[in-house]
Amino acid sequence: MRKLFLAAALLNLITLNLLAQNEVKKAEDAQTDTLRPYQKYPMLPAFNIRLTDSVTIFNTYDIPEGKPTALMLFAPDCKHCKRTINALLKGIDSIKNIQFYLVTAAHSMTEIRNFYDEHHLADYKNIKVVGRDYEFFFFSYYQTKFVPDIALYDEHKKLVKLIEGETNASEVYKYIH
Repeated sequence: MRKLFLAAALLNLITLNLLAQNEVKKAEDAQTDTLRPYQKYPMLPAFNIRLTDSVTIFNTYDIPEGKPTALMLFAPDCKHCKRTINALLKGIDSIKNIQFYLVTAAHSMTEIRNFYDEHHLADYKNIKVVGRDYEFFFFSYYQTKFVPDIALYDEHKKLVKLIEGETNASEVYKYIH
């Protein structure tokens, strides 16, 4: 009888342990399901950007390692975006080692080129690309709700920070260095 009691107690302990592990797994899965794609996959994603010549397609896969990278979602007619780009350009010397790739989604090439010209972006060697995310990848991957947004990656293409909203050069510098 004693052996039967011990066997039943042991079986109960095993069952409780399995149930507890199952609950932990469910909680972990629920937490993973609430993560945004960029949080699940923190490496720099590959997506296409149509450049301002309206023909050339640049894929972010071709961004070289070795320098920090900033992907900035902007809108050419957005006041917050204009303030952010002006603040970044004002402190550009402190962030000149960061490669910038500026993308917009639902704007015409004329609007993008006007933004590019208005801010004299051709004058800055570390602003590598300005173009259109014609596949709307940035919105779905980062699940952005407003612009500007800047995804900062280290020199190994690993996510450091997603800055949502207006920012400046010193804040970008702080996250990268």
